[in-house]
Amino acid sequence: MLSQADNEFLTQSGKGTPMGELLRRFWMPALLCEELPERDGPPKKIKIMGENLLAFRDTNGRVGIVEPHCPHRAANLYYGRNEECGIRCAYHGWKFDVDGNCVDLPTSPPDSKFKDTIKLLSYPVREWADIIWVYMGPREHMPELPQIELGLVPAASRYVTKKWQDCNWVQSLEGAIDTSHFSFLHRVLTTDAAEARAAMSKAAIADQSTPNDRIRWVQNDPRPKFTILNHDAGLVIGGARKTDGPDLYWRIAQFLMPNHAYTPAAFPGETYWGQCWVPVDDTTCWIFTYCWQPERPFSNVERTKFAGGFNVHAEVDKEYMPLRNLRNDYLLDRHAQKTESYTGIVGVSEQDAAIQDSQGPIQDRTRERLGPTDLGIIAFRKLVMGAAQALQQGEEPKATGAADKYAVRSGGWIAGPERDLAAVMTERFGHPHGYVGKLYGLGD
Repeated sequence: MLSQADNEFLTQSGKGTPMGELLRRFWMPALLCEELPERDGPPKKIKIMGENLLAFRDTNGRVGIVEPHCPHRAANLYYGRNEECGIRCAYHGWKFDVDGNCVDLPTSPPDSKFKDTIKLLSYPVREWADIIWVYMGPREHMPELPQIELGLVPAASRYVTKKWQDCNWVQSLEGAIDTSHFSFLHRVLTTDAAEARAAMSKAAIADQSTPNDRIRWVQNDPRPKFTILNHDAGLVIGGARKTDGPDLYWRIAQFLMPNHAYTPAAFPGETYWGQCWVPVDDTTCWIFTYCWQPERPFSNVERTKFAGGFNVHAEVDKEYMPLRNLRNDYLLDRHAQKTESYTGIVGVSEQDAAIQDSQGPIQDRTRERLGPTDLGIIAFRKLVMGAAQALQQGEEPKATGAADKYAVRSGGWIAGPERDLAAVMTERFGHPHGYVGKLYGLGD
């Protein structure tokens, strides 16, 4: 358990808080590129880590993320005109470019230098991997973009969207790296493996192609034995379950600093899945959900399946609100809970959200009791809290200087009991930490 002070340390993300300052040392997903589709189009209100901001795409296609209030008399620039490479305040016509420079001041004399003294707060922006990223930390410490494999594969081989969640970002992320819960939360009730596979496919949890053995092994062994490996960008979290023989079934997740996690199921040739949690404030967050296929493009059929809700992707409306959410109790079906699935809720994403939201807006970790299957949770907290504490002492996070080391994979494997996690990772990925950057020319 954590003390109340430690729980606040872990979960608070506002400017000036230890964890908030750590998060601001990294690039954050701010929007999907599709949310600003039009040059000189409507600006978009956003809120990240408690900061209200405004995003817009200018005439040249560049994206700006700026403070929303004009420095003249605080009118909101959301009501302004996005025109000719800048956002113009509708009150008195003051105009600012994507870098926050005042480029026109029609209320001052033409020869006035006053506009050169005016600056709108703006943050650096990059577009990559179908995501608009923002850096909200000190410019002198701005790192390279994390080279996650999602952005290294062709656009046709990735799918990216996002979903809203009604809880603190940490408890949702902790739910993702806690891979032991799959034995219960996502369980279907039939004991027939083929029927279970069909039911999981129907419930948007697994494909019909998922081997029966893997489903059975997860359901039959609720006590995976965990091993943790540290690397420059984060953690490898491996859980080994019993099979029908002496071999072990490994399900291996990745946590990447400070807020990415990859699911543990993919075998060679299968799809890889990841998520990134971005605090809106301390009690809500956006989760950017993504998947990629390094060996081929996604088909239209697959994209339609993802859009309808599958694996980490929720079924969302045009505002990216999940159709099954806290406000409608995730459309929980009590009859289905008795006869079909452990929860009676459709969708692995929605099942996760229901439980994570049920912990409260901010989980009270002073009351929790952790056990042997919680090693990944403990390692995650030590890593991020340690990095935030070190930053308070002036030590920059190690991961900010290791952008290329984010090119890793997670997934599943079957191996003999004599192999440790590093050996399993090497056999599965060719590297003890799952690093695949050399495939993209990033080095060893």
